[in-house]
Amino acid sequence: FFFVKIHQFSFLVRRTAEQEQHILWLRPIKSHLLAQKKDSMIVGNNKALSALLLLAASASSTQAFVPSASASASAAVSSGVRQTQLFSTIEKVKVSPPPTVTGDNAADLFEAHVQKTYGRYPITLVSGKGCNVYGSDGKEYLDFVSGIATCALGHSNPELNAAVSAQMEQFHHISNLYFNTQQAQLATWLTDNSCADKVFFCNSGAEANEGAIKLARKHANDRGIDCPVIITAIQSFHGRTLASITATGQPKYHEGFTYGGEMVPGFDYVPYNDIEALKAKVEEINTTPDAQGRKRGLAAIMMEPLQGEGGIIPGDPEFFKAARQLADDSGALLMCDEVQIGMGRSGHLWGHQKLGVEPDVFTSAKALGGGVPIGAMMARGAAADVLTPGTHASTYGGNPLACAAGVAVATYMAENDLLDNVDARGEQIAAGLAKIAEKYPEILGEVRGWGLLRGVVVKDDAGCTAGELVGDVMKEGLLLVPAGPSVVRFVPPLIVNESQVDQALAMFEEAVAKRA
Repeated sequence: FFFVKIHQFSFLVRRTAEQEQHILWLRPIKSHLLAQKKDSMIVGNNKALSALLLLAASASSTQAFVPSASASASAAVSSGVRQTQLFSTIEKVKVSPPPTVTGDNAADLFEAHVQKTYGRYPITLVSGKGCNVYGSDGKEYLDFVSGIATCALGHSNPELNAAVSAQMEQFHHISNLYFNTQQAQLATWLTDNSCADKVFFCNSGAEANEGAIKLARKHANDRGIDCPVIITAIQSFHGRTLASITATGQPKYHEGFTYGGEMVPGFDYVPYNDIEALKAKVEEINTTPDAQGRKRGLAAIMMEPLQGEGGIIPGDPEFFKAARQLADDSGALLMCDEVQIGMGRSGHLWGHQKLGVEPDVFTSAKALGGGVPIGAMMARGAAADVLTPGTHASTYGGNPLACAAGVAVATYMAENDLLDNVDARGEQIAAGLAKIAEKYPEILGEVRGWGLLRGVVVKDDAGCTAGELVGDVMKEGLLLVPAGPSVVRFVPPLIVNESQVDQALAMFEEAVAKRA
């Protein structure tokens, strides 16, 4: 009845608009109509529309039917028949242009209009070139954050600029209803330079990991597992969506997002690099049904080759070899989150290559587009065919603009031997940090990491946190980023040169010396 009347109502509204040059809309007149509920009401002599109005009056609210517009209601009694007419006019709202924003008012506008999901340092950046960025006050900073391991080619790279500009001149988005050459080119490069057979494109690391999680669950369900479980590591980080943050083995990120005290079911955690704990967890999952007696089973083991947000902790090759074997023995998948360490930052194109294993699934984002948003979930073998039309999708995923950026990054990496530079500059940073830590042992501890993802521990009794030390270094003209509360992270663009590393180390030591 309701659907039919809505259809009739739409027709009647159109007719009224043509005849009366008004549009008849339901307005929140519940109290008035309820008072007339028992009367025989006819609107425009149409009983179907009258019945709909009575139905709306009986509902808890009519707001769902109402546009933002002014309305008037009038009631009159004529020849014993009550008539109620509702007329509404649609008022055009003029769209205002964006405001003028400068370095002077940007922070105030953020405060007023941007949700406070980040703690920001008190500078407004307005431009960048290479490994340098510039504040609204004209101050130059050496950027060893690179958009948190994202701007692999630095800022305003000529080749990346040219590729993106040229693509915008053609088209930038067409959806995945059609083929495009840019996505085909990037997918082919990724599979040619990895163990993967096929690629799914999306927009971010969290989305790539969500895709991997869905793939693992479907793969397990296809094997008859009612309750598939994915094992991740304590202190891991896999993204901010609900499933990827559940996969993240850090309870602080779960606070406020539970249902009945629980996050998304189907995840369990083990200490990173602990082989015995991993073996025990796999055995428990494969042999113990859930509380309702349903069959549980291992869907996947999902690990970062190097834990980034967890404190710059490299994976142990023996641990990953054990994970590979356990996954194989269980018919499950080994999945690697390469969002931060992948695309050359380790000194290899992919972090898992340093560990001597081939995952069934691995994810990438960040540096893949050099700062243009793009994500990818790659799979090999049978895992590459698990997802089929209708099981997963992304509107923007693999759009020509993002893929053109990815192709430009890939081309630059290949033609400029970036992996060699990553190795050399990474060793330079590690050696320099070790010397500074030796000079100031009361403040700094272990230096760890791979390639151009390096960290140095800030000791518990140093008198400052990693975040506070990062703030000190910023005053010296160097941008760094914490990795948890006790590690300062160095993640410069992959194009950083020897003199820039020396400059960064000198700035860092200057800030540390002031804390000593």
